[in-house]
Amino acid sequence: MSKSTRALVQITLSLFLAVIAGVIIFKWTNGVKQAAPTAVVENTVPVVVAKTDLGRGVKLTEDMLEIRKFTQDSRPSGAFAEVKQVEGRVLNQTVGMGDALTPLKLADKSIMGGGVSALITPGKRAMAVKGNEVMGLSGFVRPGDRVDVIVSLTVGRNEKPVTKLVLEQIKVIATGTQLTPPNEEGKVASVGVYTLELTPAESERLALASTQGTLHFALRNEQDNADVRTIGTTVPQTLAALRPKQTTPNVRRTRRNISIEIITGTNRSTVKF
Repeated sequence: MSKSTRALVQITLSLFLAVIAGVIIFKWTNGVKQAAPTAVVENTVPVVVAKTDLGRGVKLTEDMLEIRKFTQDSRPSGAFAEVKQVEGRVLNQTVGMGDALTPLKLADKSIMGGGVSALITPGKRAMAVKGNEVMGLSGFVRPGDRVDVIVSLTVGRNEKPVTKLVLEQIKVIATGTQLTPPNEEGKVASVGVYTLELTPAESERLALASTQGTLHFALRNEQDNADVRTIGTTVPQTLAALRPKQTTPNVRRTRRNISIEIITGTNRSTVKF
């Protein structure tokens, strides 16, 4: 057998074996059953959420709400499943778009009207006082802040000026017509009228202070809950504040000589001290 014939036979045999191997592999791959991916179906529940940003005191209507699907694990505690369960209720705090509605975000069921009345704590009252830029710290007193109220007035027959802290930790419900702080960073609130949340006794105190004197607000840190008691200040006490300590002048004392005359019989002598 010549070399060319031998090479041709080898090539033919190789191609034949390659074809057989390809057929076997093809049949084997077709025979393997691939496991179909199983779709993971999570159990979801309907939850009522806000369709847009909603402010405090808003009375909820159907067009403000929508239903979204939440998983059992992500469903907020107490969330509502139907719009009719919250329709007509009043918000007692700001709710963002997509936030779930829960009982903690709603005013009591007995409150069916929106506005300031929905934001008043049971047992307390809302009272408005006229303000100005000084009283409102140039508008930086905002709804939700807590302030101490200071009054300056005159007392007694001599109309003696006195300034005194009369209310503390008073919640600001609204500034002007705003029930929520401005959304824009750095934007100040209205300074025309301030609506405060007070007990009946505190309301009487504020009414007297606002008619008889000049009011000032002292803004508190939201984490400062300390009770403060003051005796007030008068004009002399105010002027005496921050005075330097008086030093006693160094007076040089002069010693006085004392003379005593001693008489013994007919003898006399003088003793000096």
